[in-house]
Amino acid sequence: MTSSRTAKISERTKLTGIARIRQRGVAVITALLLTTLAIIIVASLFWQQQVQVRSIENQRMQLQKQWILRGALDWARLILREDGKYSAIDDLSEPWAVPLSETRLDQYVDAASRDVAPSAMLSGAIQDAQARFNLTRLAASGQVLRTEVAAFERLLLALQQNPSLARAAAEQIAASQRHAETGTDTARPMSFLQVDDLLAVAGFTPAVIAAIRDDVIFLPRATPLNVNTASAPALVARLPALSLSDASALIARRRTAAFVDLNDFNTRVPGVESDPDQLSVATQFFLVNGRVSMRAAMMQVQALIERQGAMTRLLWVREV
Repeated sequence: MTSSRTAKISERTKLTGIARIRQRGVAVITALLLTTLAIIIVASLFWQQQVQVRSIENQRMQLQKQWILRGALDWARLILREDGKYSAIDDLSEPWAVPLSETRLDQYVDAASRDVAPSAMLSGAIQDAQARFNLTRLAASGQVLRTEVAAFERLLLALQQNPSLARAAAEQIAASQRHAETGTDTARPMSFLQVDDLLAVAGFTPAVIAAIRDDVIFLPRATPLNVNTASAPALVARLPALSLSDASALIARRRTAAFVDLNDFNTRVPGVESDPDQLSVATQFFLVNGRVSMRAAMMQVQALIERQGAMTRLLWVREV
């Protein structure tokens, strides 16, 4: 009897010990789970804070880049204003035509840190927008201009592209002008402001746009071509008597001395008749390209500036 009771007590004691061990195991597991949960919550908070800090830093860098490029545009306008005060012609030997190579903006660095990579760099250039074929001239008051279409065909041939694209582009531009003048509720044609807008015209592909991009432009109004800065394909387009080799020779001659007026051009380029409506030696529209990089971030913009005498006006700015 006594041995049976002793056995029961011993068994009960073992069960109690096992229960306590199990309770300790549950407590340990619970503590581990709580610790893991706390770590996850803290890590999440740190991650969210890091994301917010990075977002604020990116916004700050974006604003800094925008202000730097805005300052660069003001600098370009100042150069063009000064040039307009003292020069009646525009050629590639003038100060505005000298590009700004990559310039370190953080110059206030002690000598011991000169080997550290610069955190802010600025570069840019001013280009004569009237050195390019102005596609706005393809149509006027909603009507296709055949002489301008023929000129654009010559440019496309000089660039080894399909000349039939000239007519297609002119018709679309004319339709856009007619819609702008009438203001009807019919389907609105594509407005043409940038060269990339030609992708809306059948036949124009990214490859075609890449081939003609540096020789064409859309300006707010019809403008003459500046013979002091024009590219060879643009000269061929505007002057039917010139071949591509003749245009290259003309460019080589003007490097020695720019054309001072159209009479000088007629004298030095015999066999070519210049029309003041189509050719000039001065420019009113300029393209400004700016690029700023800060650490791993980079921003590049292009702007169109109109100059009237010594006054300048910013027409548009776009990121490229």
